Amino acid sequence: MRTIGLDGAEWLAVLRIGLGLWWLESWRHKDKKDWFERGTGIGWAVGVAAKHRWAFVRGGFDAVVTPRPKAMAYVVVYAELALGLGLTLGFLTPIALIGAIVLNLLYFLLMIHDWAEQGQNSMMVLISVVGLFGMSWQTWSLDEAWGLFL
Repeated sequence: MRTIGLDGAEWLAVLRIGLGLWWLESWRHKDKKDWFERGTGIGWAVGVAAKHRWAFVRGGFDAVVTPRPKAMAYVVVYAELALGLGLTLGFLTPIALIGAIVLNLLYFLLMIHDWAEQGQNSMMVLISVVGLFGMSWQTWSLDEAWGLFL
């Protein structure tokens, strides 16, 4: 493979690190007090789910998220932090990439009617898939340094 500046594995690492920074920014910009104490993030999602066009999304959300808004707020916020750190540092990278795919697909499914959100989720899934199948943890990662996932 011919590339400019870096080799292919290094460009994949750049992509992985960029995705990690994107997740860290998603975590950073959340008002944690609002999310944890006032429940604004999950409260907003409850409103979106209640009007969702697909009954299985409404039912699934009502069964899993609605009864536990505080716990789900922590899950969402700290999942974004864990994904960001894992991808940026290259720690347990394949697991983080699979987690990123799953979380973005959940966001995608919940926000299926909002095309502005879908661009971000689609791009993050695409980057995650490329990072996973390109084995982006082979360069500039703790996984590489510790000999994980070789």
